[in-house]
Amino acid sequence: MVVAGPLGVRFAGPGYSGAGAGDKVADMGVPEPEQPASSYPAAQSSEPTLPESFGYRMKKLLLGPPLVREQLAEEKLGKPTALAILSSDVMSSSAYATEEILYQLVPAVGLAAFSLVIPLTLAIIGVLAVVTALYRQVVRAYPKAGGAYVVSRENFGLGVAQVAGASLLIDYTLTVAVSIASGTDALTSAVPSLSRYTTWLALGFVVLLAYGNLRGVREAGRSFAVPTFFFVANVAVLAVVGTYRQLTGGLHTHNVHLAGAVPVGHSASGLFMGATLFIILKAYASGGSALTGTEAISNGVSVFRPPQDRNARITLVIMATILGSMFLTISVFAAITHPVPFPSGTPSVISQVARFVYGASPLGRFLFYMMQLGTALILILAANTSFTGFPFLASFAAEDAFLPRQLMRRGHRLVFSNGIIVLTLVSSVLILATHSNLDSLINMYAVGVFTGFTLSGAGMVKHHWTQRERGWQRNIAICAAAAVLTFIVDIVIVVTKFTGGAWVVVVLMPVMVYVFIRLNRQYQAEDAILETGAQKAAEAPILRRHVVVVMVDRLDMATARAIQYARGLNPDELRAVHFVIDARHARELAERWGQLGLRHPTLELIDCPDRRLGRAALELAAEQSADGDTEVSILLPRRAYTRSWSRILHDQTADRIVAEVSQLPHVNATIVPFHVDVAMLSSHGRRLSRARRAAGAGVASGRRTGGVPAVESVPAGTVAVRDVEPRRPARVAGRVRAVRVQPYAGVQSLECTLVDANGDPLTVVFLGRRRVAGVSPGAKLAVEGVVSQRDSHLAMLNPLYELLGPSPDAE
Repeated sequence: MVVAGPLGVRFAGPGYSGAGAGDKVADMGVPEPEQPASSYPAAQSSEPTLPESFGYRMKKLLLGPPLVREQLAEEKLGKPTALAILSSDVMSSSAYATEEILYQLVPAVGLAAFSLVIPLTLAIIGVLAVVTALYRQVVRAYPKAGGAYVVSRENFGLGVAQVAGASLLIDYTLTVAVSIASGTDALTSAVPSLSRYTTWLALGFVVLLAYGNLRGVREAGRSFAVPTFFFVANVAVLAVVGTYRQLTGGLHTHNVHLAGAVPVGHSASGLFMGATLFIILKAYASGGSALTGTEAISNGVSVFRPPQDRNARITLVIMATILGSMFLTISVFAAITHPVPFPSGTPSVISQVARFVYGASPLGRFLFYMMQLGTALILILAANTSFTGFPFLASFAAEDAFLPRQLMRRGHRLVFSNGIIVLTLVSSVLILATHSNLDSLINMYAVGVFTGFTLSGAGMVKHHWTQRERGWQRNIAICAAAAVLTFIVDIVIVVTKFTGGAWVVVVLMPVMVYVFIRLNRQYQAEDAILETGAQKAAEAPILRRHVVVVMVDRLDMATARAIQYARGLNPDELRAVHFVIDARHARELAERWGQLGLRHPTLELIDCPDRRLGRAALELAAEQSADGDTEVSILLPRRAYTRSWSRILHDQTADRIVAEVSQLPHVNATIVPFHVDVAMLSSHGRRLSRARRAAGAGVASGRRTGGVPAVESVPAGTVAVRDVEPRRPARVAGRVRAVRVQPYAGVQSLECTLVDANGDPLTVVFLGRRRVAGVSPGAKLAVEGVVSQRDSHLAMLNPLYELLGPSPDAE
């Protein structure tokens, strides 16, 4: 039934009859109140203030308050910000791609290298254009993100997708190391005194980027957008000033024979001016690093604002245009001014070009330092592309059960925190292993990304061949060209850089694929075991007897709490057991037990001469369950400690016993913890008072919601749960904290707990329905109907309801 209301369209469940709906409460099994409505303590809440852990409070202090699922839409990025986040890697390549070409050519052909650098740059830009056209099609066909991994998975299967996944994960990791190393080189080119601290500076930059990304996608965009556009602006200024000086005769070639620079070879006549085809291909492969990062936009389509695929395609074209222009600009002025690369990386080619173009005037020196600052920032922040792409890609593989499933969970700020942490650790190890040396890293670079390009192109060829959509012949031609060109470049990179370090990636990639496949088989085997017979086991009749055994080591509060819990289980037999390892301790325990005057349970002393507690517990459990008709529960008191040094002082015997006895069928081992540190401190009132002060605001705004408010504001026309009265109509707004779904064999009903802005709960029941569109955990609702008292809680049956925001199901 649909009812029009003042706030829009509202819905009523079956059986709703206006204000009189509450009259059916008694018929549905909900007890009627026995005292006047005014006497109900609905406005009072007896829930205690819940303290937050120290670790969580530190997380909130460092990263900010947690983001809820509905705020994921607010984390979406517009084209300029997404361009800065997802394109910083590929744009930064223009800062060192020209240098990598010259590094291969200058020792081989000398001054002729500066004549070859522009043709090679144009050839690489041509490949860039084809790859850009390819990924525009990838984004259009697969707008939910994933890039080469998803394309390979959908067209070639999960096995081939792991090749793409492994190659891109390797490339993302190397991107962090290469970008940070080159950015540190740019910084030390401007400030040579920092050269001795290169490795530690690089590690510091990695940690800084990780911190920025752990704060959230939008926070990272705000932090990193300005440096990206600052670098682009600096290259634009360089192009304008350099063009002016070239037209006015102010630019000229410079001496290439410099101390510390690479040795200058001798040129000759001919097509390659004395360079062999191998040298040309090696230079082309080195310059091809400019294309790394092109796939990042297709991997991160989901971070764009709607329409996501259109915005991603536009951003991709803008990115390629800016990259091609900057790369060509630096190569042109390098051909004019003749900068030579240095094995140490300092000064870099782009810094020499800037010095030659700007000159030694005060304004020129200012512009030079601005260029160095912009270069250092863009190179360092280029790693941010990996901090966005790596976690997304890892989450796709984890969702397919080829990586640990922890990588698919969003963290405190709605980012894939575990992926960010893994990337930080691995890239830091790589920087330490190579001492942040760019030449050592660059030889391993680009193999992975071109493998991804090739698989994307081949996958899209199959996609278009299968779908046969409009213009499919032209699309196949573009994708096939991209696949062939990038495959050739990939082979060239592997051959020319194999001995320099590319062999590491060639060996590592199949190893990673093998590990992924084995992990997937492990997950599948576990799922098969856990799912087979689950329904039958859940519906199986309970065993005739239930025996509960409490393991007693000493008579204290931990043991008393375990006995209290055991009595609450209402077992057929309750036993308190102590395994005798130390006879004197056993006698003292027995004397104390007798002095208590307890009638139940009695204490059993069982000899354990070999001191194998786990084995003794296993034998006891086997004896109790031997008849096949007895369920055995073994309760193990454990003294829990929050401080790490306290945990070191005490053993973990309970965990070892659990591991032993849980092997038997119908034997259940449960650890009953008693928090000693909390009890010690709370007895003086110190710990709880501090915890209440720290958590007070968050709990007050959203009790039992982790400090997340139920609703940010109270909609007009609604009242707080504490102000409603039973048997009176009311309109309440809040957040769905919990939903209880009935099995299909039960009565059709959907019951949920709605928590208002004060944290007070209201039970909402939809009778005759198993599912209500939009009503799921995290949804924000306004409900209207007659309030009744149900046990100790307020309830509302079959209310009118209105969604106050997007449903979490729509994510």
